[in-house]
Amino acid sequence: MTWQTNPWAGVFAATLCAFREDQSIDETGLAEYVERLVAVAGIQGVVCNGHTGEVMSLLPRERMQVTRIVAESVARSTRRVKVTSGVMAEGTVEAIEHAQAAKEAGADSILLMPPHHWLRFGRTSPTAVAFCTEVADAAGIDIVLHQYPAWTKASYLLPEMIEIARHPRVVMIKMGTRDMSRWLYDYEQLKQSSPETTIVTCHDEFLLPTLLEAADGALIGFAGFAPRLIVELVHAALDGDYARAKRAQKTVAPLARLIYNFGEPGCGAHQRMKVARWLLGHFPSPHFRRPIQPLAGKEINAIRDALEMIGPTLTDAF
Repeated sequence: MTWQTNPWAGVFAATLCAFREDQSIDETGLAEYVERLVAVAGIQGVVCNGHTGEVMSLLPRERMQVTRIVAESVARSTRRVKVTSGVMAEGTVEAIEHAQAAKEAGADSILLMPPHHWLRFGRTSPTAVAFCTEVADAAGIDIVLHQYPAWTKASYLLPEMIEIARHPRVVMIKMGTRDMSRWLYDYEQLKQSSPETTIVTCHDEFLLPTLLEAADGALIGFAGFAPRLIVELVHAALDGDYARAKRAQKTVAPLARLIYNFGEPGCGAHQRMKVARWLLGHFPSPHFRRPIQPLAGKEINAIRDALEMIGPTLTDAF
């Protein structure tokens, strides 16, 4: 099976979440945004309730609400793409409950994040593996495993990922290890053990290098920001068309510097992404969920100025 025919390969867009000024979810604005994303040829799936979608600030019922809006927006489209909903929970029972709620709301799969108390206290290998496999056993929905950076205590070791990936419900690994020295080796070892499980990059800041070295696609917030541009870059890289990929990278690079400021994806980057898309008329509002505070006027003006400098090359990005 080639990447072009694999339903779990290619470009998956992590979606932003639209809010009104009073912090409530803008259902109409979110639906219109998702419909525009889905209409872009080459978008293989949309992933809501991830870090880009501010999952940390959403109540459980709101996560289900967002999933329902996204799934209904996809259902209205002439293009049928995968709907994945993020699950961030501190315990197995809670994660299963959230996964089942996502399925009920219309998701095809969940993006399973590790419990965040591991970031502080760590965990044993049996605990890490059991968390993922027990959710996979009980939830009745396909799973995209979210691998956190290698420098965190919540990152899965390679033997753990190999064991988890063997579960038939684990269809994809969102590889966020950010350890470029191990990228190819880990990819090869996982593919040798579980060849049907796709491995996609979420390295917005190392997008082209990871794609060229070894990847089945990308699951990134950048695709929820500039979908046509990212589809062009990812497809060119997966096809081995280096010259075409480099042409796309000339627009990706200044945008990445604007959004990520030479760092990793995070709340600040996601906020700049939302504001930039709003400034360009492609998102309903710049509002970010508290406790993140609104960007100051001078910061918004700086983003506006940077977008104007990038200028005409953005025409086909969105």
